[in-house]
Amino acid sequence: MRHEVSDAHTAMAVGSGDLPVLATPWLIAWMEAATVRAAAPFTTPGRTTVGTGVRIKHLRATRVGAWVDVLAEPPTEAEGRRLTFLVRAVDSAGELVATGEIDRAIVDRQRFLARASAQGSGINQGERGGLP
Repeated sequence: MRHEVSDAHTAMAVGSGDLPVLATPWLIAWMEAATVRAAAPFTTPGRTTVGTGVRIKHLRATRVGAWVDVLAEPPTEAEGRRLTFLVRAVDSAGELVATGEIDRAIVDRQRFLARASAQGSGINQGERGGLP
Protein backbone atom coordinates (compact mmCIF):
# COMPACT_ATOMS: atom_id res chain seq x y z
CA MET A 1 0.00 0.00 0.00
CA ARG A 2 1.44 3.37 -1.00
CA HIS A 3 0.69 6.55 0.97
CA GLU A 4 1.76 10.12 0.31
CA VAL A 5 2.67 12.11 3.41
CA SER A 6 0.61 15.30 3.69
CA ASP A 7 0.51 18.05 6.30
CA ALA A 8 -2.34 16.16 8.00
CA HIS A 9 -0.03 13.17 8.55
CA THR A 10 2.66 15.09 10.45
CA ALA A 11 3.63 14.80 14.09
CA MET A 12 2.72 18.48 14.46
CA ALA A 13 -0.81 17.85 13.15
CA VAL A 14 -1.59 14.89 15.41
CA GLY A 15 0.23 16.13 18.50
CA SER A 16 2.77 13.32 18.68
CA GLY A 17 5.64 15.75 18.21
CA ASP A 18 6.46 19.23 16.97
CA LEU A 19 8.13 18.52 13.63
CA PRO A 20 6.55 18.50 10.15
CA VAL A 21 7.42 14.83 9.42
CA LEU A 22 5.34 11.65 9.25
CA ALA A 23 3.79 10.95 12.64
CA THR A 24 4.30 7.51 14.14
CA PRO A 25 0.53 7.11 14.80
CA TRP A 26 -0.18 7.56 11.07
CA LEU A 27 2.58 5.12 10.16
CA ILE A 28 1.10 2.52 12.53
CA ALA A 29 -2.41 3.10 11.13
CA TRP A 30 -1.10 2.52 7.60
CA MET A 31 0.69 -0.64 8.73
CA GLU A 32 -2.46 -1.91 10.43
CA ALA A 33 -4.45 -1.27 7.25
CA ALA A 34 -1.94 -3.40 5.35
CA THR A 35 -2.42 -6.23 7.86
CA VAL A 36 -6.21 -6.05 7.45
CA ARG A 37 -5.78 -6.59 3.73
CA ALA A 38 -3.22 -9.37 4.24
CA ALA A 39 -5.50 -11.11 6.76
CA ALA A 40 -8.35 -11.56 4.27
CA PRO A 41 -7.32 -15.09 3.21
CA PHE A 42 -7.54 -16.23 6.86
CA THR A 43 -11.17 -15.19 7.35
CA THR A 44 -14.43 -16.77 6.29
CA PRO A 45 -17.86 -15.15 5.90
CA GLY A 46 -18.97 -13.70 9.22
CA ARG A 47 -15.40 -13.47 10.52
CA THR A 48 -12.95 -10.58 10.57
CA THR A 49 -9.75 -9.67 12.38
CA VAL A 50 -9.04 -7.15 15.11
CA GLY A 51 -5.72 -5.67 16.14
CA THR A 52 -4.29 -6.98 19.40
CA GLY A 53 -0.66 -5.88 19.46
CA VAL A 54 1.82 -3.54 17.79
CA ARG A 55 5.62 -3.66 18.03
CA ILE A 56 7.08 -1.09 15.64
CA LYS A 57 10.44 0.64 15.36
CA HIS A 58 10.10 3.97 13.52
CA LEU A 59 13.62 4.35 12.14
CA ARG A 60 13.63 7.26 9.70
CA ALA A 61 11.81 10.57 9.31
CA THR A 62 9.70 11.10 6.19
CA ARG A 63 8.98 14.61 4.90
CA VAL A 64 5.71 16.00 3.56
CA GLY A 65 5.32 15.21 -0.14
CA ALA A 66 7.26 11.95 0.04
CA TRP A 67 5.53 8.61 -0.20
CA VAL A 68 5.77 5.49 1.91
CA ASP A 69 5.17 1.91 0.76
CA VAL A 70 3.80 -0.26 3.56
CA LEU A 71 4.08 -4.02 3.35
CA ALA A 72 2.58 -6.71 5.59
CA GLU A 73 3.80 -10.29 5.32
CA PRO A 74 1.23 -12.73 6.65
CA PRO A 75 2.15 -15.86 8.56
CA THR A 76 2.05 -19.12 6.63
CA GLU A 77 -0.83 -20.25 8.85
CA ALA A 78 -2.85 -19.01 11.80
CA GLU A 79 -1.89 -20.11 15.31
CA GLY A 80 -5.41 -20.79 16.51
CA ARG A 81 -7.12 -17.43 16.14
CA ARG A 82 -3.89 -15.43 16.30
CA LEU A 83 -2.03 -13.96 13.31
CA THR A 84 1.33 -12.18 13.55
CA PHE A 85 2.37 -10.09 10.55
CA LEU A 86 5.86 -8.87 9.78
CA VAL A 87 5.49 -5.26 8.63
CA ARG A 88 7.82 -2.73 7.10
CA ALA A 89 7.67 0.67 5.48
CA VAL A 90 10.03 1.98 2.81
CA ASP A 91 10.20 5.61 1.64
CA SER A 92 10.42 7.05 -1.86
CA ALA A 93 14.23 7.02 -1.59
CA GLY A 94 14.16 3.26 -0.99
CA GLU A 95 15.16 3.66 2.66
CA LEU A 96 13.65 1.58 5.47
CA VAL A 97 11.31 3.83 7.49
CA ALA A 98 9.96 1.28 9.95
CA THR A 99 9.88 -2.39 10.76
CA GLY A 100 8.07 -4.57 13.25
CA GLU A 101 5.21 -6.93 13.98
CA ILE A 102 1.47 -6.49 14.29
CA ASP A 103 -0.81 -9.09 15.88
CA ARG A 104 -4.42 -9.64 14.87
CA ALA A 105 -7.04 -12.04 16.19
CA ILE A 106 -9.68 -13.75 14.07
CA VAL A 107 -13.12 -13.09 15.57
CA ASP A 108 -16.76 -13.69 14.80
CA ARG A 109 -17.99 -10.26 13.66
CA GLN A 110 -21.46 -10.37 15.28
CA ARG A 111 -20.28 -11.86 18.57
CA PHE A 112 -17.47 -9.30 18.81
CA LEU A 113 -19.84 -6.38 18.19
CA ALA A 114 -22.37 -7.76 20.69
CA ARG A 115 -19.69 -8.01 23.37
CA ALA A 116 -18.42 -4.52 22.59
CA SER A 117 -21.96 -3.12 22.89
CA ALA A 118 -22.55 -4.96 26.17
CA GLN A 119 -19.33 -3.59 27.61
CA GLY A 120 -20.28 0.00 26.79
CA SER A 121 -17.40 2.43 27.00
CA GLY A 122 -15.40 0.19 29.33
CA ILE A 123 -14.69 3.17 31.57
CA ASN A 124 -16.34 3.48 34.98
CA GLN A 125 -17.82 6.82 35.98
CA GLY A 126 -15.19 8.94 37.74
CA GLU A 127 -12.26 6.94 36.32
CA ARG A 128 -11.83 8.81 33.06
CA GLY A 129 -8.49 10.33 33.95
CA GLY A 130 -7.28 12.50 31.09
CA LEU A 131 -9.52 10.97 28.44
CA PRO A 132 -11.96 13.27 26.65
